[in-house]
This record gives sequence, structure tokens and C-alpha cells, in this order.
Amino acid sequence: SGASIPVRAFFFSTSVDLRRLTEQNKQNFIPPSSRMTNYVVLRFGDLRLDPNVSGSSLGGSDCCYMVVFQYGSIVLFNVRDHEIDGYLKIVERHASGLLPEMRKDEYEVQEKPTLNTWMQGGLDYIMLQYLNTDGIRTIGSVLGQSIALDYYVRQVDGMVGEFTDINREMEKTGTFTMERKKLFQLVGKANSNLADVILKLGLFERSDIAWKDAKYAQIWEYLRDEFELTQRFASLDFKLKFVEHNIRFLQEILQNRKSDFLEWLIIILIGAEILISVYDIAHKSAITSL
Repeated sequence: SGASIPVRAFFFSTSVDLRRLTEQNKQNFIPPSSRMTNYVVLRFGDLRLDPNVSGSSLGGSDCCYMVVFQYGSIVLFNVRDHEIDGYLKIVERHASGLLPEMRKDEYEVQEKPTLNTWMQGGLDYIMLQYLNTDGIRTIGSVLGQSIALDYYVRQVDGMVGEFTDINREMEKTGTFTMERKKLFQLVGKANSNLADVILKLGLFERSDIAWKDAKYAQIWEYLRDEFELTQRFASLDFKLKFVEHNIRFLQEILQNRKSDFLEWLIIILIGAEILISVYDIAHKSAITSL
């Protein structure tokens, strides 16, 4: 049987300063194999081990890896449970936009040199002939996106919930109570969520390593399918369209209210002007009759 490597994915902030993280952990930094700049790979433990030499197994060794993404995800390979917090603290110093609650996910890689195919998938694990840094980058990129997407889906679910409550209130009372400022805040939140998912997570950009090597393209495609990234984004997109539709509808109501208010204001002003004119005429006629 092969070696088992635990993989843990975390999402606890919306931005990480990769330059400062790299500067402070120079001895652990593994130079990138491509121009991709939205993540870094750090290696800890026995730094003499070269994982790119096949035959050197990561499982069971004290060597571990951390893949850190600029958009806030961290994926740990071969880190023991009691050491996780220590590794997360390394990144926390360079993170901004910390979330009130950290999201996490677990996965497993099994190394089996005797495997007759390059890779084989299973329930919550993937079996490979060997795991090297390119494999770590590929697996890390999908797990990092998946855990971040989980957070954004929850954010949007919260907004859908808010609008569902507003719609129920309108159903009962025939009106709704919401300030213009609150509505604009929801507009901003919906737009920034979509922008973060598409631009920051790079959800539709193929992994750099998967472009170069069919072996890693196979891992990348298998994991994207396994974690249902495309379907989950489609569901998120659908919910955001529901939010957008509601925002437009409520904006129109607020706009109509404003128009009604202005119309009444004009009527009142015209009425006041007529009353003043009538008073003036009455006043003048009273003076002339004296």
C-alpha cells in the first residue's frame, strides 16, 4: 500500500500580501515553474528532500508544503493536525480582510508507485504514482478555489435570504420598509462578490501546469469535476441574478416613491401659492373698500 498524505484547505481572509510572505520565508520559498503570480508554494521540514525526484515519497516524511493564494486560500500538504495553527499564523501576519469565521475542507492524496495508471480517483481522495511540486500546485489550485467559492456561495445565500424576507413582508403588507442606503449596500455587495469570484479566484482560467502537461491536466479536470466547481458557480450566478432582479424591482419602487413625493410637493406648493394669491386679492379688496 502507498503513503497517505493529508491535505487541508482553509479560507480565512480576502487578501494575502504574497511579496511580504515570500520575503519573510525566503528559505522555504519554491520558485514558480511558470508566470502564474496569484499564489506561492512554501516547503517546510527536511529541505534537502527533492520531491521532483521520483521515488522520494512525501507521505511519512517530515517534509510539508503550504500553497498560499493571493485571494486568501491556504492549502496544506502533509501537515499534522496539531501543527496546522502554527502554519496558518505564518500567513495571518500578511493577510488582510480577515473573516469572522474560517472555512475549511479536508482531502487526501495517496502515493502508490505500483499504480498501473498515472492517477486514480476515489471518495475524498486521489491516488497518484507520486506527488511532486507540480502535483501540489495543481491539487492546491482546485482546493483553494473550492473552499473560497464555498464562502462566496454562503455570502450570496445570505443576500437571497434578505430578499426573501422583504418579499414575504410585501406579500403580507403590500409595502416594504428599506432605506435607499441599505439597498445600495446590497448592490455593492452583490457586485463585489461576483467580481471576486471571477477575477480574484480565476475560476475560468486553466491551471498553468495543466496547460503544459497532460498528466496534470488530468488531475485538474478530475478535481474540478469532483468538487463541482462549474455547477457551483452556475448556481451562484443564478442566485446573483435573482438578487439583481430584486434590487432593480425595489429601486423602481423607491424611485416611484420619490416621484410621488415630488408630485405631492409640487401640488402643495401650487396650493400654497394659490392661497397666498387669494389672500392677497382679498386683502387688497378689503383695503380698497375702506
